[in-house]
Amino acid sequence: MAKYVIWLITQVTNQRTERCDEMQQKLTDDRSIYLQISQMIETDILRGILLEEERVPSTNELAKLYTINPATAAKGINILADEGILYKKRGIGMFVATGAAERIRTRRKQEFYECRLKEFCAEAQRLGITRDELISALYKE
Repeated sequence: MAKYVIWLITQVTNQRTERCDEMQQKLTDDRSIYLQISQMIETDILRGILLEEERVPSTNELAKLYTINPATAAKGINILADEGILYKKRGIGMFVATGAAERIRTRRKQEFYECRLKEFCAEAQRLGITRDELISALYKE
């Protein structure tokens, strides 16, 4: 429970030091809120904030935290339950499934390679950026 309290305080105060972390923890208008809730929970699992067999915030806790409808929060949580990332303990709540982090990591890597990397390479080609220039830019400090 102590880890959850720390997690909740961090979420409420949004005291993240890295810009990317801040962006992942704030709801935006660019896509559906329930998808953002789902992704935020996944990210917290990957970062080790939510561990395997640990209880995740309830739909009501998420609704209060983000000032959203509990049904919206439930929809985000249900996506993860359908994917086997979370599971329900009747009367207690939703918990992170064993192996959840690895399943998330595997899926996100595949999505990265199939979507983002392909688009990245296509844009580089449109801009006339060579392979050597890309490699150099990747390793530039």
